[in-house]
Amino acid sequence: MTIRDDHALAADLATEAGERLLRVRERMGFADSSALRAEGDRSSHVFLMESLARLRPSDSVLSEEATREERLDPRRLRADRVWIVDPLDGTREFSERRADPDGEREQGEAEEGRTDWAVHVALWERGRLTAGAVALPAQGRTLTTADPPKPPSHDGGRFRIAVSRTRPPEFVRRLAYLVGADLVPIGSAGAKISAVLTGEVEAYVHAGGQYEWDSAAPVAVALAAGAHASRIDGSELTYNQADPSLPDILVSLPELATSLLAGIRDLHR
Repeated sequence: MTIRDDHALAADLATEAGERLLRVRERMGFADSSALRAEGDRSSHVFLMESLARLRPSDSVLSEEATREERLDPRRLRADRVWIVDPLDGTREFSERRADPDGEREQGEAEEGRTDWAVHVALWERGRLTAGAVALPAQGRTLTTADPPKPPSHDGGRFRIAVSRTRPPEFVRRLAYLVGADLVPIGSAGAKISAVLTGEVEAYVHAGGQYEWDSAAPVAVALAAGAHASRIDGSELTYNQADPSLPDILVSLPELATSLLAGIRDLHR
């Protein structure tokens, strides 16, 4: 594992954490989803915190699984470099079986889990995101600022907006009708933003409440890939704030951003 290149380090850590999570899921199975979620969150957090403490001992870290006291540590706000991590983005999806379309499985065949969850590792430096990686372990890939994917261009007509599979905001339904889009339910925030970058959808709109660790790494990759990423009012996404809440976000192909922002403004008038 490199100790010099922050892009490579983010990718290495996210990928290794994801591989460890796959082993946790294989070992524990899906019989006790609460225990599986708890062990996934705990083990991935410990791995990332120990790794960053060893490889970047002078940097600060903001993790979803940190204690409240750790999140409020004023040294983080004075630091020049802060790693923002989500050890397991999409805990629900991580602990759920994937639907079997024909309802049949060979005797002894392992149950397959959902694939729309992620591991996020991002680096914030002096006011901006400078490196990041999103591992999609069950999909066998990691998206990284070292080699960001090139999003496909949109050729006009209807497009697709990724939304929460369990609680899609009503205003996004109205937005989709207004701009001529279809809604695609996907699990974690990292999986949704990654879907924009890999061509499965063309946009992701969310206004139901999030935190910095939900989007820092995928936004870092999205920006490196040339995608649009902002608040839903068009303002800049800011990170390493005293209050880590970041309630809304828009990520899209750049050519769709203007119409989406205009549609959002119309709906909020």
